[in-house]
Amino acid sequence: MAQIKFPTIVPEVVAYKKIDTIGLNLYIYKPQNFDKKKTYNCMVFFHGGGWNGGNYKAFKRQASYLASRGMIAISVEYRIFNVHKTSPFEAVEDAKSAIRYVRSHAKELHVNPDMIAAGGGSAGGHLAAVCGNIPGLEGKNEDLSISSKPKVLVLFNPVYDNSKNGYGYGKMQGRYLEISPLHNISKGAPPTIVFFGTKDKTTPVSSSLEYEKKMKAVGSRCDLILYEGQPHSFFNKSPFLEKTVLAMDDFLVSEGFLEKK
Repeated sequence: MAQIKFPTIVPEVVAYKKIDTIGLNLYIYKPQNFDKKKTYNCMVFFHGGGWNGGNYKAFKRQASYLASRGMIAISVEYRIFNVHKTSPFEAVEDAKSAIRYVRSHAKELHVNPDMIAAGGGSAGGHLAAVCGNIPGLEGKNEDLSISSKPKVLVLFNPVYDNSKNGYGYGKMQGRYLEISPLHNISKGAPPTIVFFGTKDKTTPVSSSLEYEKKMKAVGSRCDLILYEGQPHSFFNKSPFLEKTVLAMDDFLVSEGFLEKK
């Protein structure tokens, strides 16, 4: 396997949203040879944790890697139940606000507003997939003239079935059809790569196969990569960390986000 460089990059912290007394930040990983005269393609990551916990550091290695490849990568802080007593609906509002903030502040962030990808793991994959596939579910005072839809999605064992057959049904307040990506795929769904372990006991593999089928039915690209015998969150450990990062790299090259190595 090719050697992978995960440089140590200290992210810049930018506040993107305030709700009452709650402030939420973006953690921005920039290339080490960052040039203010340039515009960079961008990846926005959302951490997992069942909409209950987790933090921005979950994707620091993937973000640092993409920065080393010449992208700006951003890890998002969003409201979670353990800290803010919120539901997945508030987490979705924040995810959309984060992408919209990056797009509306593209000039000062040195980001190409037309080349914003979104990714995440587990519940964070759910947030990215909602941003990519479901209109609405917006917070108050959002400027809806600015899109919160990413151009492509990179999903690590995502939650995208919120029905009784999937994950999170009990948290959805009887509104799972509104917030479940699997049930909202339509024409124009962003090209997507998915990494999934076949022994995932948290999110069923069957929903990934169904997602892939629905994506292909509407004419959208969906690269589903199954890792035999692997459990939930397998992508955080070697050798699967490296394998999924290299596959992410290939996907982003093919979608014009990265230069070929």
